Amino acid sequence: MFKFIVTKELGKLARWLRILGFDTAYYTSETQGTLIIKALSEGRIVVTRCRRASDSLDKITLVINSDKLKEQLREVMKELHLSVDEGKMFTRCTFCNGMLERTDKDGVKESIPEYVFKTHNEFMKCASCGKIYWRGTHWGNIQDTLNKILR
Repeated sequence: MFKFIVTKELGKLARWLRILGFDTAYYTSETQGTLIIKALSEGRIVVTRCRRASDSLDKITLVINSDKLKEQLREVMKELHLSVDEGKMFTRCTFCNGMLERTDKDGVKESIPEYVFKTHNEFMKCASCGKIYWRGTHWGNIQDTLNKILR
């Protein structure tokens, strides 16, 4: 399974890679040396729009050409020959990249809207930041978007 480190100008792409279940660090620092060390030590592919970064990280860098999210995701999937594994989708927190774990409905009652508590039975919680997820209407929207992107 691929692991990524996505640079600061590709934040939305980082979020989508996490939705797809890819371990995706989001790099916002200005220091390229730190980026190189992190990528090499963690076995990550650097995904960036900065051609300068690819000069020193040629073998582990994917330079994205598009500034449109759908095309960016299409570029990553095509260049790395990735496919969507629905079993891996929604296994990572879109905010912090932590792993999601099933959690008891009663344990999240105080943290979610009352309507959601009444209408949903399955919940996931980020092991790192505690954010709570449930299968709402966004699930279908994401599936539709992926179908459009990956055709």
